[in-house]
Amino acid sequence: MIKAIMNHPRIAPSVLSADFSHFASAVAAIGAAGAEWVHLDVMDGKFVPNLTFGPKLVADLRPQSPAVFDVHLMAYEPENLAEAFAKAGADYITFHAEALVHSHRLLMRIRSWGKKAGISLVPSTPVSALEELLPFADLVLVMTVDPGFGGQELIPGCLEKIQKLARLREERRYGYVISVDGGINESTAALVREAGADILVAGSAFFKAPDKAVFVRHLKGL
Repeated sequence: MIKAIMNHPRIAPSVLSADFSHFASAVAAIGAAGAEWVHLDVMDGKFVPNLTFGPKLVADLRPQSPAVFDVHLMAYEPENLAEAFAKAGADYITFHAEALVHSHRLLMRIRSWGKKAGISLVPSTPVSALEELLPFADLVLVMTVDPGFGGQELIPGCLEKIQKLARLREERRYGYVISVDGGINESTAALVREAGADILVAGSAFFKAPDKAVFVRHLKGL
């Protein structure tokens, strides 16, 4: 069982909030600040009202960093995208339960490629919608804002989802880690940690921080 994968959470800055003309510099800054993961938000302009990037960016950045690459597919038909990101160098590939019917099949496919499989839910989707999938997930991503844009405020009611996922993991001896994305900053990080999160995704707050290393330490609770 994995109750918590570390005493302090890992930090996964999202390059969605980086300067898109300097992605390599953004990834370097993430590593220099002591963050262990890089979160890459893939948006299709349909599932969410925004467009970002494709697998080539992941492939180009992969040699630049030893960090865990956490690809978050905010897209319809993620089953048609996942393999390309696996080949590009993603370590984790997470898709939305709301985006397709056969979620179990895709979780198994991602694992068959030697990758970690994640599943996510938007604020309006209850944890109960995922319960049949939890034994097969390596990561569960709780969106604490409506996905599509950075810089939003955390929706407090989503903290209960994190707590429920942590309880289910404990009670049923599941092995997934809990990642949280949306409105994570120095003011909200403690709430998310206490709820049971293992991975904290921070976008605009990380890239706006005057001292990114200090910011990462604060998010970890150090």
